[in-house]
Amino acid sequence: MARKTTAAKAVQVKEEKKAVEAVVEAVVEAAPVEEAPKKTAAKKPAAKKAAEKKDAEKKASGRKTAPKTNLFIQYQGTELSYADLIERAKADAGVEAPKSINLYVKPEENKVYYVINDNEKVGGFDIA
Repeated sequence: MARKTTAAKAVQVKEEKKAVEAVVEAVVEAAPVEEAPKKTAAKKPAAKKAAEKKDAEKKASGRKTAPKTNLFIQYQGTELSYADLIERAKADAGVEAPKSINLYVKPEENKVYYVINDNEKVGGFDIA
């Protein structure tokens, strides 16, 4: 008897499935199909596009420019600026465009020592 009820249930499920498929087909056929409107971009001049791209890259990078800073060393009535020390070190070493400069200011010795381009040029000069 169990076989008859199982077989009867299987037939009933198939019939219900066909009925549901028929209803779905009827709904799909009756529903109007609307196409999404196509977006058309207004043409922009090339210069304007380039400017917008540059602005977008600035925003995307998230980098902020460093503020302009000045460093002054004052010791026993003498004032030295960072820019002046850099220029004097480049002139003393004979290098116009160094890749790196490290300065060591020793006011107690009245000296400035420099290392330019990772030990390519090493030297020093008097502050006064």
